[in-house]
Amino acid sequence: MKVLGLAVAAAVALSGAARAEDIVIGAVYPLTGNAAPVGLDAKAAYEVAAEIINGTHAAIPMLMGKGGGLDRLGGAKIKLVFADSQNDPQKARAETERLITQEHAVAIVGSYTSATAATISQVTERYELPYISADNSSPSLNQRGLKWFFRTSPHDEMFSAAMFQFFHDMGEKTGHKVGSVALFYEDSIFGADSSTVQRKLAGEAKIPVVADIKYRANSPSLSAEAQRLKAANADVLMPSSYTSDSILILRAMNELGYKPKAILAQAAGFQESAFITGAGTLAEGAMSRSSFALDAAKSRPAIPEVNALYKSRNNKDLNDNTSRDVTALVVLADAINRAGSAKPEDIRVALTKTDIPGNQTIMPWAGVKFDATGQNVNGTPVIQQLVGGAYRTIWPFDVAVAEPIWNVGH
Repeated sequence: MKVLGLAVAAAVALSGAARAEDIVIGAVYPLTGNAAPVGLDAKAAYEVAAEIINGTHAAIPMLMGKGGGLDRLGGAKIKLVFADSQNDPQKARAETERLITQEHAVAIVGSYTSATAATISQVTERYELPYISADNSSPSLNQRGLKWFFRTSPHDEMFSAAMFQFFHDMGEKTGHKVGSVALFYEDSIFGADSSTVQRKLAGEAKIPVVADIKYRANSPSLSAEAQRLKAANADVLMPSSYTSDSILILRAMNELGYKPKAILAQAAGFQESAFITGAGTLAEGAMSRSSFALDAAKSRPAIPEVNALYKSRNNKDLNDNTSRDVTALVVLADAINRAGSAKPEDIRVALTKTDIPGNQTIMPWAGVKFDATGQNVNGTPVIQQLVGGAYRTIWPFDVAVAEPIWNVGH
């Protein structure tokens, strides 16, 4: 019986080792429908991150950059399984459950829109495994008392605070004081949360909000909204919009012969390559907050190599969203490796102990360290401006590579 017991124990150990060879991570993104370009870009970014973690290559100067898999799990590989949310919160809920129950994912990453993140994180909380919010920015997501929610990037309160600090610093440095703003936001958790914090910060800064416009996402026309923005003629238009709506509002304003003095966007659609291509010259001079600075290679030496890998796969440069996707998977893989385990509870505990210096990432952040709500408190945003079809970092001034240009086209 003792021999049989040893044999059974050995079989169980071997079975566990075999399972460890594939650490299944589920990724929920819109792969079809109107947001498919964003989801497919995200898919490419995760695949690049997995290639860096799993592959055999020269060391890249970043966390998990040596390759070869997870050394504390015997070289186990990250296996990505993608699910299509179709940008529908209920579809995202069902697909997350499928990834957990049928694909046996030990953690979920996602998901572009905050509305889908809200339902995904409910499922992962119920099944008790980590959800890594890679690119969801609604501040309310980490304020729901969830135990299994972790967000690597800043949220919109942090982003908006940076935007208003930029206004202040611009006034101090250049004399371009912002006298009024117009808020323009879609009718979603993203738009509502973004506008709420921007309204509050504008009040604190004593900057009048001369237009406060909520619109229906994916509207066929934004002409009426464009007329209201033109009439308000704010010093700065502050849109919180995804890609198709971002293009549509610029076209609608152009048809009216209206060019805002300045645009400072809550990223989202304004940071997508599809927006830059679709809006063309109409987007020239637009500013956006960002998690990422492609031009920060001097302080983040891994950027050129990671960007080259992404570009070879997807024929695009990394942007605000795709850089966050790469970072999310790397941070998750590091936690799994430190845990030395693929058990969700062990991964969760390791995530709570994460403390990664910014120079070990491709992001211009102070680092990655989660508070009790699962929010990274060391994500430090930048402001960028679109000039000649490419974003350049213009703030904070000590890391800027270009001066801000005000009143573009006036």
